[in-house]
Amino acid sequence: MKFRYAMVCSSNQNRSMEAHSLLKKQGFDVSSYGTGAHVKLPGPSLREPNVYEFGTPYKYMFDDLRKKDSELYKRNGILTMLKRNASVKLAPQRWQENAVDGVFDVVLTFEEKVFDMVIEDLHNRDQVLLKAVLVINLEVKDNHDEAAVGAKHTLDLCQEIEKAESWEESIDEIITGFENKHRRKLLYSVSFY
Repeated sequence: MKFRYAMVCSSNQNRSMEAHSLLKKQGFDVSSYGTGAHVKLPGPSLREPNVYEFGTPYKYMFDDLRKKDSELYKRNGILTMLKRNASVKLAPQRWQENAVDGVFDVVLTFEEKVFDMVIEDLHNRDQVLLKAVLVINLEVKDNHDEAAVGAKHTLDLCQEIEKAESWEESIDEIITGFENKHRRKLLYSVSFY
């Protein structure tokens, strides 16, 4: 694979990790991140989410939630999701703190708010390399079924980008082809490192 990819959602749990897992299995150079202030997972009620710091290992979250209410978190798929996440990487990472990971060629987000935060963060960084980075938003609802569909669409889009000699010259055709094939609109922007 010739490009480096970053998958970004709010908490680096569901949408970004489903895509990260699928692309990693297909041999892509891929990382994933969240843009939130904290990692939030559903709790016993909407007003009682489980909140963790970025960098807290997925295994710790798994064990913590299994102790709190194994039946609830098994039923709502959170334990299965955390098990998958732990097989991909150690812990959720925050996009705004990823400079040490180097530069990416393509960043995919799964929510417009996250897309805006990534663009803002890239604009606030020192742009010394003047290396272009393509940022694309594919809107995906934050549930397990939609994350699986979104990951397949992400794989399809990344495979099309990989086929291009230069994404800079063919991105309009790639985006139009994707939108026609999947009947989903994409937002995209070019930023710089």
